[in-house]
Amino acid sequence: MIYHLFDFLTRQGIVFPFSRLFTYVSFRVGLAVILALLISTILGSKLIKYLQRKQIGELVRDLGLEGEQAKKGTPTMGGIIIILAILIPTLLFARLDNIYIILMIVTTVLMGLLGFADDYIKVFKKDKNGLKEHYKIFGQVFLGLIVGVTLYLSPSVVIKRNSEVIREGNAREIRFETTDTKSFQTSVPFVKDNNLDYSEILPIDDPAVKKIVGVTIFIMMTVFVVMLLSNGVNLTDGVDGLASGSSAIVGVVLGVLAYVSSHHDMAGYLNTMFIPGAEELVIFASTLVGATIGFLWYNSYPAQVFMGDTGSLALGGIIGVFAILIRKELLLPILCGIFIAEFTSSFIQRFYYKFTRMRTGTGVRVFKMAPLHHHFQLPGGTAANSLLKKPVDKIPEAKLTMRFWLVGIILAVLTIVTLKIR
Repeated sequence: MIYHLFDFLTRQGIVFPFSRLFTYVSFRVGLAVILALLISTILGSKLIKYLQRKQIGELVRDLGLEGEQAKKGTPTMGGIIIILAILIPTLLFARLDNIYIILMIVTTVLMGLLGFADDYIKVFKKDKNGLKEHYKIFGQVFLGLIVGVTLYLSPSVVIKRNSEVIREGNAREIRFETTDTKSFQTSVPFVKDNNLDYSEILPIDDPAVKKIVGVTIFIMMTVFVVMLLSNGVNLTDGVDGLASGSSAIVGVVLGVLAYVSSHHDMAGYLNTMFIPGAEELVIFASTLVGATIGFLWYNSYPAQVFMGDTGSLALGGIIGVFAILIRKELLLPILCGIFIAEFTSSFIQRFYYKFTRMRTGTGVRVFKMAPLHHHFQLPGGTAANSLLKKPVDKIPEAKLTMRFWLVGIILAVLTIVTLKIR
């Protein structure tokens, strides 16, 4: 908004001191992360007091976990803090005519509303199950379709494909196409020619059919990524500070990847596709990092507020869509290893329990409890019918969160390193 205001005034011949600074992405990134931090910390305390007055507290299931009952009544719906801390700086400092920023705003609002509806039913309707699962799936699929179709139809969504050329003397040179291209390509880690075209996956000769197949696979991938990440972050949000801290780590890497993809020389050096306009996503990534770090002020152990589904579904959707926009969705198994492990552990637990109960009449669990972080919170002898009983000693919640963060940092570094390992 401020960028557009100064741009309009400049075209009218009105120039303010320092207004030219707002044309630089780096300056707007700095302002955005600072404002996001201030909003999440200052607004956080006020919102917590409001939620306490309204008695909007967490409904805790009796799972036998450490400190579980102490969390009962802790204010939830704190994800509102994160969403506001993301949206306000984005609206102020990002270019609002940028298609990528528009899609990220739509993602934040839509997934935030979906999570808010879930929290509202849990808190005010006293229904622990919250929003029906098929409604959540519908919302996630709907968002995936919006993003996928928009990326296909919008003339602003283009890339410049990269290729490596071997010159005389074995010298290597990275060249980009001279024209912008509508493409269904994405980046593949650990591969020398690291661009994968979705339309080339199936051996089809007809160009028209190939295009339809490429669009279909691309949209299906978008829907899958949105569903996987939104549910993954939602399941991770069961330990104080785990989801918000892990999201901040992921946000930093996404910002780096967006900067690399939008910088012609940097993209050439790292031999990755160049995406014009993606530089504005660095601003959005900075608000994500600022909002989640600021939220940790109140969400770290022992938590004063929980983000609830309002925050977790929004964060998962943001991360998934962001990765799709910069064509780095195939890096998510590494970057978001924590979230995917949480989702996978829950899926395996449910599937194996139902399978063994159907075969033998007695359900057997793989983990002591799912999702994965709960497995480490229970002592080894608690679940006699689980396949995995180690570690025998339970890990305190604060230590567990820190260890998961350390794993997340290692995965984040590995993700960035993949840009050169081929």
